[in-house]
Amino acid sequence: MDGHKITKVVLLACGSFNPVTNMHLRMFELARDHLEDTGLYRVVKGIISPVGDAYKKKGLIEACHRLEMARLSTENSDWITVDSWESLQPEWVETAKVVRHHYDQLQPAEQTDDDVDTVKYAKKRRAEKPSHRTKRGGPHLMLLCGADVLESFGVPNLWKQDDIAAIVGRYGLVCITRSGSDPHKFIHGSDMLWKYRKNIHVVHEWVTNEISATHVRQSLRRGRSVRYLLPDAVVRYIQEQGLYTAESEQKNADVILAPLQRYSGASTS
Repeated sequence: MDGHKITKVVLLACGSFNPVTNMHLRMFELARDHLEDTGLYRVVKGIISPVGDAYKKKGLIEACHRLEMARLSTENSDWITVDSWESLQPEWVETAKVVRHHYDQLQPAEQTDDDVDTVKYAKKRRAEKPSHRTKRGGPHLMLLCGADVLESFGVPNLWKQDDIAAIVGRYGLVCITRSGSDPHKFIHGSDMLWKYRKNIHVVHEWVTNEISATHVRQSLRRGRSVRYLLPDAVVRYIQEQGLYTAESEQKNADVILAPLQRYSGASTS
């Protein structure tokens, strides 16, 4: 493989981060090791992008708190950063558009006059055939996620098929395995994911670490210690702000999740 070109990569993780956990951060390290071990990539940056409040997920606390906790969790990292763009949008933004936004931000300034998706531009994008790379001079962007996100592609009305094709076909996906999940089997069972399988990097976590934000919130509600599950600075922030109570867990309990609201009744084929 002598003489091959090394591709610079930026890893983008989208999600609730409610709260951010040590496993969220560990995913970045696992993904970087895996990609760089191939000899084809050099990971130059990681981005955490918390979802906005308009996502309406049950128990989702305010974005200002989730952003601050994410920032506290990365203050000792020399390559993982936090971006507030998605969380500050007044409406829920599809992940495909978030990926596109960050991809555009990484490109040379003179080539980023299409940062905002207009109706005309969106139609043009849909007409284009997805490719593994959109070479515009900047680093390549890949979406980083856990196996649960990959498997959520199969949940009716949660994702648009065009968005899945854009994310996986145009940018690429780095998926971290979890105990009890089989990403390869899921990819094999999906015609679309199978089509773009070469753009999906499945990373096995041999030292399993099943930290669940849901279980962390449960422990916090019950007054149990969550130390060593979250960065110490995040634990202190939660205690100082009095976050994650029985009341906060019921937030949006009677509200339909934003993508289900948007896509119910719409064709996903």
